[in-house]
Amino acid sequence: MQTRSVTTPFGRRPMTLALLRRQTALADIKKGKTADKWKVFRDASAAMELLGIQSNSLAVLDALLSFHPETELRQDAQLIVFPSNTQLALRAHGMAGATLRRHIAALVESGLIVRKDSANGKRYARKDGAGQIETAFGFDLSPLLARSEELAMMAQQVTAARAAFRMAKESLTICRRDVRKLITAAMEEGADGDWQAVEDIYVALVGRIPRAPTLADVTGVLEEMRMLQEEIINRLEIRDNLANNSTNAAHSERHIQNSKPESFNELEPCSRREQGAKPSEIRRSRSEAVKAFPLGTILKACPAINDYGPGGEIKSWRDLMSAAVVVRSMLGVSASAYQDACGAMGPENAAAAIACILERANFINSAGGYLRDLTRRTELGEFSLGPMIMALLKVNGQVGLKAG
Repeated sequence: MQTRSVTTPFGRRPMTLALLRRQTALADIKKGKTADKWKVFRDASAAMELLGIQSNSLAVLDALLSFHPETELRQDAQLIVFPSNTQLALRAHGMAGATLRRHIAALVESGLIVRKDSANGKRYARKDGAGQIETAFGFDLSPLLARSEELAMMAQQVTAARAAFRMAKESLTICRRDVRKLITAAMEEGADGDWQAVEDIYVALVGRIPRAPTLADVTGVLEEMRMLQEEIINRLEIRDNLANNSTNAAHSERHIQNSKPESFNELEPCSRREQGAKPSEIRRSRSEAVKAFPLGTILKACPAINDYGPGGEIKSWRDLMSAAVVVRSMLGVSASAYQDACGAMGPENAAAAIACILERANFINSAGGYLRDLTRRTELGEFSLGPMIMALLKVNGQVGLKAG
């Protein structure tokens, strides 16, 4: 059984407190502990980046382990090997002497082996009368046994990190492909919006990917790429909703011609469920409420939204809806919350609601939660944009404006 005493390095090699801690830690190896030396070696190989060693250092460690006659490292066994540099170099694939010494030092520095130097620095073993090794001087492999569990955990950590990195790269590749093709489709089919600006954002994101990216690099770009993808899909969905609404409006226009255009009730915004109104009537009135206010009235009530329109101004409902998509992302409103609002209020109403929220952003803690509450109240027939727009008109000094 080997001695657990502390020895200082021979010659000019300095003694350090880190070396002292490594040697004293060997005394804490659990009694009877064992480990397969080649499994420990494989774990150390997997974790070499975390250990700060190179492949040549592993070649030297492999050679050192080959001088230990048993497959297992045992706490109660002799774990000091004492090959000469010539023997060690041969088993390390003919490694040059200077390279060999450098990588031995790296193994010591990483805490995988400990030097047990003799008085003259030579490596040898002294045997007793029975031929058993009594004292040995050379390289102590005990740290491998002491750190076997730690090395196994480090190997698992590296394996998990590699798997996460591979999955993140695959996800980024797929997301890049989807975003690229969506932008191309929007441009080729003439979808409304500044798609050149969207493409510039995409190109800038791709340009941020380093030649040798880390997991953090890939994850960061992937998150932003997914946000861009969500934004593009949302814009295209709103465009489709607008086209559908325009078709429905044209279809209904033939029937409206025979109605009474002077009916004031159709233009009066309502903030609560009318007594006796049917749910279907409430749902119809929901989508028509914002049309009681001309676009110019909404822009006077919510002037801040103009800055987010194409070219810094809003000239049509389509411009307002495009600006609302940008603003909802800036306010932290999720695409699903905005889509729900479009479904409950209609695209125009939802865009106007975003404009109102932007105008009152300093007084709203969570824009997303506020919009979801408006959506819920709209579905219950308890909310109309009318009072909100009129209140903002008063704040902005436009009291004289009326709906219609």
